This record gives sequence, C-alpha cells and structure tokens, in this order.
Amino acid sequence: MKDQSQELQSKKFRVEFAEEVFTVAPNLYVGLIAVPHVNNLDKDAEVNALLMHMEQEIINSGLQKESVSEIPTIAAWRKVYSQFGAKPSRYPCAAESLIKRVIEHGSLPRIHTLVNLCNAISLKSRMPIASCDIADVQGLVIRHAEGNEPYLPIGKPEEREFPAPGEIIYADQLGRAHSRRWNWRQSDVVKTTAKSKRMLFTVEAVHQEAKILVEATTFLLLELLGPFTEEGTCDKAFIHGNSRVYEFQM
Repeated sequence: MKDQSQELQSKKFRVEFAEEVFTVAPNLYVGLIAVPHVNNLDKDAEVNALLMHMEQEIINSGLQKESVSEIPTIAAWRKVYSQFGAKPSRYPCAAESLIKRVIEHGSLPRIHTLVNLCNAISLKSRMPIASCDIADVQGLVIRHAEGNEPYLPIGKPEEREFPAPGEIIYADQLGRAHSRRWNWRQSDVVKTTAKSKRMLFTVEAVHQEAKILVEATTFLLLELLGPFTEEGTCDKAFIHGNSRVYEFQM
C-alpha cells in the first residue's frame, strides 16, 4: 500500500497557457514551482525577517505611490491589463498592490509563511508571485474567460462571482475560475492556509526582458522553499511563447 507522500508524488498536474494569452502579452514569461508536500511552516522567523528587509528597502528607496506605475515590470502589466479590458488604476496587478501598500502603511499584513515569502520576493523583484493550494485542483489553464466560470472570492466564498467575458483567468478542469483579472486576486479554493500541503508557485512577468528576471527569481524562490519542502521533491518549469504547457509529476 502506498503511503500518502507516494500517492501525492504519483499525481500529475498540468499547467497550460492558451495561445490567445500570448496575443495579449507576447513577452509573457512564467516560472512555475510544484511542491507535493510542504512542512515546517511554524519555522517562519527567517521569512519574516526577509519580508521586513524588503519592506524597508521599498521605504528607503523613496518611491512614491504615484510613481509605482512607472516601474518597468509594473508598467508592462498595466498595459496588458488594459488590453483585456481591466482598468489598471482600479485593478492593479498583485505586485503593484503590495508595493503601494508598503509605501502607504510601512508594512504588509502577515498572513502565512508561504504567502509572506512570496510577498517578500515580489517586493524585491517587482513581479507578481503567488502561492496556490492545488489540493482540490487537477490542472490549470490560463485563458480568456467565457463568463460562466464560478469564482469564489478569497475570504468570502459564499459570494460567488463570474468573470467578465474575455478576462484572463486561471481555470481548472471543472470550469471554475481561480483568479480574477489574471493575477489581481486569487480564489478562496486555492488560497494558502495552515493546512496547505500540495502547492504551485507562480512567478509572472510581461515586460520585454522578462526571461532573465523570471528565471533568476524562480531559482531564488526554489532555494528559499528548501526549509519547507522535502529534498528532491520540488519541480520547476518555465512557460513562454514556444513552450506553453508543462505537466508536473507530483
């Protein structure tokens, strides 16, 4: 009889970016890290210290809220958001929201070890970085929404929404949406909690030099995940216009 870890490792998890997404974002480059089992999440002192350091770097930079949109990595996302019908001033990408919150409040809320880690690296790289609990998801397709995909807002799953047709979403095999407006906000189904074990991490960029920054950031995140994962179990992949699909063996 297989134990639980063996069962987790035997599962496949497919991630596909539809070709249509690259029409909207031709420079899109994505780093993916799949983790079959996370642990040691109570040992987060170093993660908190790292997040504090990155927050202080933002503050020390003298960056103002009104100039965040001019950061190249952020400006590129604003252009892409506009192209699929989302107003970036109302719906900023995840990285823009984090940076502006630090400028305004001096720090970010401490949510969860893995979320805090992603936020720290997001502040450093100025790119959206997400942790997704994929225990209840068999695969993801990033595509334009048809408008009939149910989305459960994070923290308010009872208030079901539907994305606007044409909006870019992360959709699963059941036709559920697990993000709104690409990476503006994820769903309650894939949110990271204290019970999260089977995870997918995403590092996304759409600016012209995305490849170098995404690859370096993905390797950094993979290294920092070491204390929370079993050695040799994590897998990584890179998505771009010439390689839109990857299937993890988890």
